[in-house]
Amino acid sequence: MSRALRPLVAVLLFAGCGPDVAPEAAPDLATAPAAMEDSSRHSREGSVRLPTGVTLRYVEQGRQDGPVVVLLHGYTDSHHSWDLDLPRFSRQYHVYALDQRGHGGSSRPACCYTQQAFAKDVVAFLDAKRIPRAVLVGHSMGSFIAQQVALDFPSRVKGLVLVGSAPTVAGNDVALGLEEVVDTLTDPVDPTFIHEFQASTFYAPVPESYLGTLVSESARLPARVWQDALDGLIAEDHSARLGRVRVPTLIIGGDHDGFFSVDAQRALARAIRGARYLLYPETGHAPHAERPQRFMRDVHSFLESL
Repeated sequence: MSRALRPLVAVLLFAGCGPDVAPEAAPDLATAPAAMEDSSRHSREGSVRLPTGVTLRYVEQGRQDGPVVVLLHGYTDSHHSWDLDLPRFSRQYHVYALDQRGHGGSSRPACCYTQQAFAKDVVAFLDAKRIPRAVLVGHSMGSFIAQQVALDFPSRVKGLVLVGSAPTVAGNDVALGLEEVVDTLTDPVDPTFIHEFQASTFYAPVPESYLGTLVSESARLPARVWQDALDGLIAEDHSARLGRVRVPTLIIGGDHDGFFSVDAQRALARAIRGARYLLYPETGHAPHAERPQRFMRDVHSFLESL
């Protein structure tokens, strides 16, 4: 591992990250390979050109006339972030999992990667699909974009599920440490760095095949997208506005999240009026991947309450 990678990995591991892969029969992941295969059989892929200047790739599944749920992945991920969850979604919901600008199979414009730009893409996608309102489920970076949509376009949001989140990324020591390393990246991005970055986000084991997919998806991004997307996350701080969110909100976090402390998660729950907060034990930054069965039970319960 290069000297540039050591500080990043040390920071993330010190923050509480643990095992990164597991036998495919781990308790909450026993059906993971079969589930991922099932997902590909039932999902449909598509792309749409948006007036914001990007073409977004997405997968969808479920009833065409069902309540709409839009899944927003985290930093350098893609719709594959939800591979362990999509097969477990009830078919009564019309679920879209997006590849956000710069990520996955979507276009990679030279500009812009602010939270506002990502949020405008989400609303433009809803417009393109003629969806008046949707429940937004966002992980990490996707959770901040979901917050931004709820703040800037409140009439388009029916509910929020915020996973691995906090009130803001601004001033976060781990993000700032990551930024120091990411700013030095050149193309092609070091595959060792990519693997260490992705593995560091988990505390509970995840299937090796799933981690491999995440690493492959992150490797598709040029260094400039790694840099611009992270810069955009750190630059925005809408935490003072979170009291304006008026939709039902479910917050799900892990007690060993290496990016956002339990205190930061609780601060988010306090900031959004009426939010429900669930803290998963022995779980890191990705509850949806580390505890997919429990995660989907909790999401379904939330959706049914709307």
